[in-house]
Amino acid sequence: MTPTTHPDPSSSPALHAAGLCKRYGRASALDGFDLDVERGTVHGLLGPNGAGKTTAVRALATLTTIDGGTAMIDGIDVRRHPAAVRERIGLVGQFHAVDEALTARQNLVLFARLSGISKARARARAHDLLDAFELMDAADRTVTGFSGGMRRRLDIAASLVLTPAILFLDEPTTGLDPRGRATVWQAVREIAASGTTVLLTTQYLDEADQLASRVSVMDHGRVIAEDRPDDLKRRLGGDRVDAVIAEVARLAEAVDVIGRATGAAASVDADTRTVTVEVADGARALAPIVRELDAAGLAVDDLTLRRPTLDEVFLHLTGDTGDTGDTGPTALDPVQEAR
Repeated sequence: MTPTTHPDPSSSPALHAAGLCKRYGRASALDGFDLDVERGTVHGLLGPNGAGKTTAVRALATLTTIDGGTAMIDGIDVRRHPAAVRERIGLVGQFHAVDEALTARQNLVLFARLSGISKARARARAHDLLDAFELMDAADRTVTGFSGGMRRRLDIAASLVLTPAILFLDEPTTGLDPRGRATVWQAVREIAASGTTVLLTTQYLDEADQLASRVSVMDHGRVIAEDRPDDLKRRLGGDRVDAVIAEVARLAEAVDVIGRATGAAASVDADTRTVTVEVADGARALAPIVRELDAAGLAVDDLTLRRPTLDEVFLHLTGDTGDTGDTGPTALDPVQEAR
């Protein structure tokens, strides 16, 4: 029998998807999904609930069948050679995959043994991962007593027993406190620095801003925008000035005053007492705003010059869409998929 050969992966993106379609009944979870991810990068995949992010990950990770389109992982066709694709990927889903009744070390040894690694190498690999993810002090404690951040680090460590070419992280920090998120972020940076390509789905815009070199925004099962985070922000125009007005009763007056000082229409967030205006000349816009506010006798609790945020880009691109059709399974569970 002639062995299966695959193209040289170095000549292609780490991940390529073109025109992917996936339907659940009458709903389209993916509707012409396109994506290219360059090797050795962290690529953020953003979108509102129901946009199709998890379905895209499931399809690319061979956990659900594709109804149409083409997907290549490390130069290998997902539909034609799923087993070869699985040898090259790691996956951390939205739910914990480790066994709570086992210790951290036992979990990692188990994952390594299931991946075909010998006992001695499995123990050595577990030791290295526990050290890398700062879990050595808890190595021989059962997972049931772990914090959320520790469990997520162990989940990610388990996905790396074979050092995958591509790692899928599906909302890895959901529910974590700021310290847990920061720890996971550092782990992701180190994974990418070691050469593994990371596809990160998240609803935390600051997470994508911190970690991703490029970001794709999904809505209604397809990518509607893609660029570097800073370039996505520039699409919304210039800098913003945020003025937090001391007296909520004078917000409308402050909008008029700031608009007159800048020659631009200002917006207001009554809940935070913040008036925001886009300015073209950056820091030079602050002085006339301060003069006009002072002349009107308007007290300000805070005055900030900033760039547009990914949150603003996200809302501008997707609007208030709510659930938009990602009606397929959400847990990345191959047993569920096989049923």
